[in-house]
Amino acid sequence: MLVLEDIHKIYGKGKEKQVEALKGINLQVEKGEIFGVVGFSGAGKSTLIRCVNLLERPTSGKVLINGVDLQTLSPKELRQQRRKIGMIFQHYNLLHSKTIFKNVAMPLILQRRPKEEIRKKVLELLSFVGLEDKVNQYPRAAVGGQKQRVGIARALVTDPDILLSDEATSALDPETTTAVLQLLRKVRNELGVTILMITHEMNAIRDVCDKVAVIDGGVIVEQGSVLDVFTDPKQKITKSFVRTVLNDAIPASIQKLIREESRSENPNIYRILFRGDSTVTPLLSNTAKKFPVDFSVIHGLVTELQGVPFGNLVVHFQGGKEDIKRAVQFIKGHDVLIKEVTRDAI
Repeated sequence: MLVLEDIHKIYGKGKEKQVEALKGINLQVEKGEIFGVVGFSGAGKSTLIRCVNLLERPTSGKVLINGVDLQTLSPKELRQQRRKIGMIFQHYNLLHSKTIFKNVAMPLILQRRPKEEIRKKVLELLSFVGLEDKVNQYPRAAVGGQKQRVGIARALVTDPDILLSDEATSALDPETTTAVLQLLRKVRNELGVTILMITHEMNAIRDVCDKVAVIDGGVIVEQGSVLDVFTDPKQKITKSFVRTVLNDAIPASIQKLIREESRSENPNIYRILFRGDSTVTPLLSNTAKKFPVDFSVIHGLVTELQGVPFGNLVVHFQGGKEDIKRAVQFIKGHDVLIKEVTRDAI
């Protein structure tokens, strides 16, 4: 388990020159999870991940791995602990004068492990990442996705418990990104490695992560399961990230209608979020049969999040005030999130 407790990181000396990159970060990553941290450039993402293995030492706070505070370790103990923390870099950090085999083997060579042990481990990992035919090739002859697979194999060669991924897919095209994310899922599923992923790409979070935290200005502004954060984002910045993936922004013409309706005494416009089995339940039809109300679906989206169906509808209710109130309560009783849409909420 990885736990960050009240992590602060301040650069510079003197009050006028100081920059506070991290402002009280608290995260808990369970064993076997893929945990994503998303944020815009300059939000503090890379500083955060470098604090995990103490490439950057926090100004204050604790970095706990399986209950051990890394900042209390001696240099020798810290080196040993770092062997259990692999890292994947955005721009691969490969040695271009060495073969792919030697790049993957380098951490074991530096540890002076037996040659036969190194050979067996490296070949095993190159097969795992799909590069068994590239053993004697040099990085300059490899494409981006292959280079990142080399980086992943190198990060795994010391059998780490935790894998840190710092913008590992940001330099890749969409198809290659998908392949690398599938490989990271394979690393978690087959090797049991816990992964902390730093990214500005919300689609990467959607496709591979179990949980997500949104960082803005050095502060975690929202976190939770991917399904919860995607289906019901609370913060403005989170809603912005989610819309880049779900494309659920309400069209301008519909926004105009909502604004016009919201001037009336009872606009009765609601956003209804369906998840899982509720997406195939005729809930609106059943509600209309049970109560004297009518519905107009004025905007909608149906998609899938990590194999779970998800529906997002904007509905205009028509009928008596009390009938609509009872209809809304009826819908709430079916494991569906429903909330009124106001001018400020669109």
